[in-house]
Amino acid sequence: MQARQALDDAEVVLGYKTYLRQAEALVKGKETIASGMTHELDRAGEALDLALTGRCVAMVSGGDPGIYAMAGVIYDVAKVRNITFGSGPGQVEIIVIPGIPALAAAAALLGAPLTHDFATVSLSDRLTPWELIEKRLRLAAEADFVIVLYNPKSKGRPWQLGRAFEIVAESRTADTPVGVVSRAMRDGQTVTLTSLGQANQADVDMQTVIIIGNSRTYTYQGRMVTPRGYLEKYPDAV
Repeated sequence: MQARQALDDAEVVLGYKTYLRQAEALVKGKETIASGMTHELDRAGEALDLALTGRCVAMVSGGDPGIYAMAGVIYDVAKVRNITFGSGPGQVEIIVIPGIPALAAAAALLGAPLTHDFATVSLSDRLTPWELIEKRLRLAAEADFVIVLYNPKSKGRPWQLGRAFEIVAESRTADTPVGVVSRAMRDGQTVTLTSLGQANQADVDMQTVIIIGNSRTYTYQGRMVTPRGYLEKYPDAV
């Protein structure tokens, strides 16, 4: 409701072209400014410039704007430009409206794989060195976190996902449950439940989220579940 109201109130709506296309029915008749991948800083700067003129501006993101999305970029640009927050002259009021992140949508479709501690890692090395991504994957696997992989594969990055599975396999067995969800809760949605040993055969792209279970994650009647520990703590309660 809050997001819908923000779009209704906005005089200008900016966003990645794919996300604006998905929100087309909600922004019909409004001034929209679309841009492509790698133009995030330009998009944030233009939004702030428009807001500084007194216009009401909305930035559309996919999933949740604070998770691998535009909220952080806007704050980065505001900090570099020394923009102060508020409603006075020369100030900008920034409101981040939470959404449903892809990991939450994917988890709901799979069952309950994120009921215990988990770590989220993006495999895109466009902004983060691959060496650091590998380190994070290895440490998360050794700590027995459920691992959520964002941005797993693109045409320009075809090998990183396979390497990620190899790293996790150093600490986990081949039968560890793995959920592969593409376009969660959107047109073209696919949900695949597989194992760490077979996961590299799944159809994956940049709109896919992969959830790798921990040592206690199990499957039951086509669902992926990571127990919190209630049955062990209260064995006589059921």
